[in-house]
Amino acid sequence: MNEMIEKHLPLVHQVVNRVAKGLPAHVSREDLISMGTVGLIGAIERFEADKGVKFETFATWRIRGAVLDGLREMDWVPRQVRQWKKEIERAFETVEYQKVESATDEEIAGYLGISMDEYHKRISQISAGAVFSLEEAVHVSGEEHGFYDFLPDPAAEDPGQILTREELRRVLEQTIARLPEKEKLVVALYYYEEMSVKEIADILGVTSARVSQLHAKAICRMRGALSRRKHEFK
Repeated sequence: MNEMIEKHLPLVHQVVNRVAKGLPAHVSREDLISMGTVGLIGAIERFEADKGVKFETFATWRIRGAVLDGLREMDWVPRQVRQWKKEIERAFETVEYQKVESATDEEIAGYLGISMDEYHKRISQISAGAVFSLEEAVHVSGEEHGFYDFLPDPAAEDPGQILTREELRRVLEQTIARLPEKEKLVVALYYYEEMSVKEIADILGVTSARVSQLHAKAICRMRGALSRRKHEFK
């Protein structure tokens, strides 16, 4: 166990470095590393090689999840901002269900009954304290699933479990495909190319704050889509 922990500590630092880039200065990096190490230990204990997933891939999700869980427990994001996030997710869920396409900022602001200035203010506040992402758990039929649970599992024998996992992946793929182009690009660069917010900002020729806002809106759209379709997984 100790040998495995020591071998993969650089992975903990790598994950922490990425998460820490969007956090306030007062959040202790040492605390983040401790949270990540707990996630690494959990990954070592729970890893099953026959699932067909590399240990580093599995460990990365678990480390990041442990860090995000720890940050949420610290509860440093104001309650009002958390409420705004939930309201905007619900707005995307409702408006995009009715439109069957991506909602504009104006439509979301109109649904919420607020001005565009107020809408942009809320998105900025959410993105500034955004300890949420695709790694957050998804609640389906009263159960909590991590995104690792939706990775291919050749050994799985439960057809219902396979169907749920594949359907969730399909919903995510559909939602990502219809994201506005800039949001889609931010998601691709951040999650698939693993670029930092600053690197993405340089590519798009915008500020890091703008990239964070695009990321926040993309995640609200995707989580709203999952919430909208959750009845299909019951």
